[in-house]
Amino acid sequence: MYELIDWQQRAQQQGFIDQALIGGRRVAAQSGTTFASINPATGKLLANVAACGAAEVDLAVRAARQAYENGSWWQRAPTERKQVLLKLADLILTHRDELALLDSLSMGKPVMDAWNIDVPGAAGIFRWYAESLDKLYDEVAPSAHNVLATITREPLGVVAAVVPWNFPLDMAAWKLAPALAAGNSVILKPAEQSPFSALRLAELALEAGVPEGVFNVVTGLGESAGKALGLHMDVDCLVFTGSTEVGKYFMGYSAQSNLKQVWLECGGKSANLVFADYQDLDLAAEKAAFGIFFNQGEVCSANSRLLVERSIHDEFVERLVAKARDWQPGDPLDPSSRAGAIVERRQTARIMEYIAAAQTQGAHLACGGKQLTFNGSDNFIAPTVFTRVSPNSCLAREEVFGPVLAVMPFDSEEQAVQLANDSIYGLAASLWSDNFNRAHRVARQLKAGTVSVNTVDALDVSTPFGGGKQSGFGRDLSLHSFDKYTQLKTTWFQLR
Repeated sequence: MYELIDWQQRAQQQGFIDQALIGGRRVAAQSGTTFASINPATGKLLANVAACGAAEVDLAVRAARQAYENGSWWQRAPTERKQVLLKLADLILTHRDELALLDSLSMGKPVMDAWNIDVPGAAGIFRWYAESLDKLYDEVAPSAHNVLATITREPLGVVAAVVPWNFPLDMAAWKLAPALAAGNSVILKPAEQSPFSALRLAELALEAGVPEGVFNVVTGLGESAGKALGLHMDVDCLVFTGSTEVGKYFMGYSAQSNLKQVWLECGGKSANLVFADYQDLDLAAEKAAFGIFFNQGEVCSANSRLLVERSIHDEFVERLVAKARDWQPGDPLDPSSRAGAIVERRQTARIMEYIAAAQTQGAHLACGGKQLTFNGSDNFIAPTVFTRVSPNSCLAREEVFGPVLAVMPFDSEEQAVQLANDSIYGLAASLWSDNFNRAHRVARQLKAGTVSVNTVDALDVSTPFGGGKQSGFGRDLSLHSFDKYTQLKTTWFQLR
């Protein structure tokens, strides 16, 4: 197992791709403009990356469309596409160290989280969708004896995928694997904070045998490259993971352009309900801490609202605060660090503003609340827990996207459900109860795309992930994700 010195040495030697990858070639922005990619854990420059705009987006769309129209990918037999994607999964694992390091350096997460979770997870996603390809069947409709009606799934064509910075490689895999498996050509726009693993992934895809133009990466800012993708008249579908605010922009861009399909996985303010009948409060407290402090709290489905039955509230908070001590941030390259740096100064400042506002609005700071400095960077925040949080406060209602937990008591099952559902978001929820009837009853009432019972944030490639309300619509993962990347065609044969 690597030590801190090993990762530090690798970081010093690591190179960075600083241009877009379009049609199988590295491409600089025609304007010559770049944006700085900064390591949030040190404040040091990693690279100046091509700031693509409408011209480069148009080039990428033309490359993707040409690759689609010539049939070099989608017309291959499913078993052939399967073998290419399986090879890509193998290459991801072969380059595990590099990909983990690229994500850690660019967005601040612990490198061992990227190494143990993100990279093998991304490889597993590609492998799972590859294996599904020769196991999916089309349909024949029941019809008259002189009719044959077939229902087939066909790729959409050109898919744009705009992904966030919190899980750069994993979120790319969530979109790319099913889109490519279905036969589409894809243009990936990674977050400007974390472009490097996406660019390396595109090169590995070429090595695996994905044809040039089928997988392109356009680097740039959201307001330029992202907007250009949203408005482009020849993009058939756009998938997005990120904030609700930006998701609404993409809905508008679709209306202003070609009415392209838009699939959104947006913000969350997930509730975690702990009932007094659950016996292992220590486990529930441990998981509650994980649910908010993992990945520095930069998780769309983070359990950022903790609702605790009043009779166990004080005891549970005491246990929780003790567990929070295990999530103190540290150097992301240190294998012993369970939390790393916040992605950038702007996000750090935003989180600290929420902490200050919570105190002003009367919440009690149970632990944390401090900005910390490591290696000359102050993009670190101690795990923070607030009690006495008003359900109407900013901390209870708005997505902080950081290691800050709002704790609120409840007195009845009905009140717990009401508090949990009192949100504009509907991405995920968790509940803890040893009463199976209650767990089943409450789970059915919670308005969330995923409800985790006696655990938090349950997730697997075999089950769909997504939400409702202003958390978006459509599902990532599972076979259901093919619904976003394919269209149904009915072919009616009149026989004689």
